[in-house]
Amino acid sequence: MKVSGFTIVRNALKFDYPVVESVNSLLPLVDELIVLVGKSDDDTLTLIQQINSPKIKIHHSIWDDNLREGGRVLAVETNKSKALVDPESDWLIYLQADEVLHQKDYPAIRSAMDKWKEDIKIEGLLFNYIHFYGSYDFVGDSRRWYRNEIRIIRNDKSIYSYRDAQGFRKDDRKLNVKKVEAAVYHYGWVKHPEFQQAKQQSFHRMWHDDEWMKKNVADVSAFDYSQIDSLKKFEETHPNTMLPRIQNKNWKFDFDPTQKKFSMKNKLLHTFENITGYRIGEYKNYKII
Repeated sequence: MKVSGFTIVRNALKFDYPVVESVNSLLPLVDELIVLVGKSDDDTLTLIQQINSPKIKIHHSIWDDNLREGGRVLAVETNKSKALVDPESDWLIYLQADEVLHQKDYPAIRSAMDKWKEDIKIEGLLFNYIHFYGSYDFVGDSRRWYRNEIRIIRNDKSIYSYRDAQGFRKDDRKLNVKKVEAAVYHYGWVKHPEFQQAKQQSFHRMWHDDEWMKKNVADVSAFDYSQIDSLKKFEETHPNTMLPRIQNKNWKFDFDPTQKKFSMKNKLLHTFENITGYRIGEYKNYKII
């Protein structure tokens, strides 16, 4: 079985993406890893070049910043990266620059790829998601966070990155998937408040015009993490590749997880979900078979 990985990155230093940790978490699972580096305002290219692995294949791209509707540029760049993988690979693993895999999940991931390799009905593999917020000690547990997404796809040219690159499609339909007992650790909402604010100001430009930006993105130097509706304490372990970054954390975030900022409707939905495990009205970007 041959496996390729692919990812995209731009301005990793400017916005403090844990892309090195992401790449290093992916390397043990793949035979090659395509890293498509967008033209950056910082030294992102050197950062990737310094990762010591012969599996890494660096390519270059220029992002079209005029694609400001629905984060479309992210899907365009993801598809460019996917097109560069070895055509002989059976499976493709995709991570975004703020997503990391845990080494404890490697056996389950390998087992799932091996188990479903010959079953062409299975077009992708679905992962659980853990969304960190504010610090490495808290995770989002409200309905605003998606619980699952596809991060392994069959090496099929007709499968493409969908909308803002959160998931994938084939022939304008959802992929048929099997669930893997493994998680993606998402750290996009964990960074110094000044980096987070800079990221928000840049990131929202991929979705919205200048008028929306003026009305909805505060012109401040530091992001206000206190606006979150609900968090819970993270009681497990982080991926090994993240430990040095966590030890070097240089800001403080305090939060009382007993305090919830829900409307009455969302409070009832949150309580129902906690009791039953079922999320009413959940958007699913896939079809589990």
